Amino acid sequence: MTTVTFPPLKNDLLLRAARGEKTERAPVWVMRQAGRYLPEFRKVRESHPFFEVCRTPALATEVTVQPIRRYSGLLDASIIFSDILVVPQAMGMEVLMNPGPQFPEPLVTPADVSKLYKVVDVEKELGYVFQAITKTRIALNGEVPLIGFCGAPWTLFAYMIEGGGSKTLQKAKSWLFKYPEESKALLLRIADVCAEFLVGQVKAGAQLLQIFDSWAGELSPYDFEQFSYPTLKHISTNVRRRLAEEGLPATPMTLFAKGANHALAHLAQNGGYDVLGLDWCIDPLEARKLVGDKIALQGNMDPSVLYGGKEAIESAVKRMCEGFRSGGGGWIANLGHGITPEVNPEDLRWFFECVHKYSAL
Repeated sequence: MTTVTFPPLKNDLLLRAARGEKTERAPVWVMRQAGRYLPEFRKVRESHPFFEVCRTPALATEVTVQPIRRYSGLLDASIIFSDILVVPQAMGMEVLMNPGPQFPEPLVTPADVSKLYKVVDVEKELGYVFQAITKTRIALNGEVPLIGFCGAPWTLFAYMIEGGGSKTLQKAKSWLFKYPEESKALLLRIADVCAEFLVGQVKAGAQLLQIFDSWAGELSPYDFEQFSYPTLKHISTNVRRRLAEEGLPATPMTLFAKGANHALAHLAQNGGYDVLGLDWCIDPLEARKLVGDKIALQGNMDPSVLYGGKEAIESAVKRMCEGFRSGGGGWIANLGHGITPEVNPEDLRWFFECVHKYSAL
C-alpha cells in the first residue's frame, strides 16, 4: 500500500474524547449519518445499487462527505460509507440488498462452512474499502477525523446463518446450542478477518475504529460471555498487537454492543476498547458508575426522538448532556442506534446544535 500524506487534522475533539479526556464540549456524530435520510444520498442511489456505492471508492467518498458538507461546523467525525456485510462477502458469501440484506445461500449446517474461502485475502477482497478511506481522508481536508468500522463476529455470524434480518435469530441461536464448538470456531474465523480488515483500514487512513455488535442484546448474559465476548476481545487484542508491530498509530477503538448493558463493567475492565457505545436503554450516569472513569462513553439519545419536533429534541439532548457531564470522563455524543431513513435533515441539524449548546463546559 502506497504511503499517502494526509492534510493536518483541524478538529481533534473526537480523538481527545475517545482517549478519555474531558473536552470543551462533546464531539458529536451519528451512526448511519451517511445514509437514506439525506436527499443527496438518495439522489446517488437512484442510479447506483447499494453495493456498487460501497465498491466504488469515488462514490463511497462522495456519500461519506455529504453530511460533513451539509452540517459543516456541527459534525466532529465522518464514518466511511460501507456495510458490515462486506466481511461475509469477503469470506465467499453472496449478499444482496432487496431492499434489506439477503443471503441466497446461507449456512444451514456446519458442513456448509466448507463453502467459505479457506484463506481470505483481505487486500484483494476489501481493497475497495481501503481505497475509499484514503480518498475520503484527502477529500475531508482535515475538517474532521474519519472512522472505520466492521461488524462484530456474532452479528455477522447471525446474518450468515439466518440469511438476512430476523426477529428471533432462531437459526443462528440454534447453531450456538446444537453446535457450540463449531460455532466458536466459525466466530473466531470471522474475528480474524475482522481484525485484518480493521488494521487495513488504519493503514488506509482511518483515525478511529468502531465495532458494531448490533445483535449483542439477543444473547443472554451467559451466552454473550461464551460466544460474543471472546471474539470481541480477540479483535481488540490482535488489532492493537498488529498496529504496534507495524509501527502504526495506536488508533482508538469503540465497541457498540447494542442491548448488552449487562456486560458494560466487564467490557470496560477486560474488553480492550477505549470507548463503549450505549443504546438508549441505560442512563448515562448509571453507565458511568459501571465502567469507571478510564473508559469513554458514546451515545445515547433514542433515535425516535428525532421525530418528536424541536422541543422534544432539545429536552432530550439537555437531559442526555446533564447525565453524561455529571458522570465525568470522556464522552462522545451520538444516538443510541443508527439514524432512520425518514428523519428530516433539519431536525438532525437541531440535534447537533443542541449538543453544541448543552454539552459545553
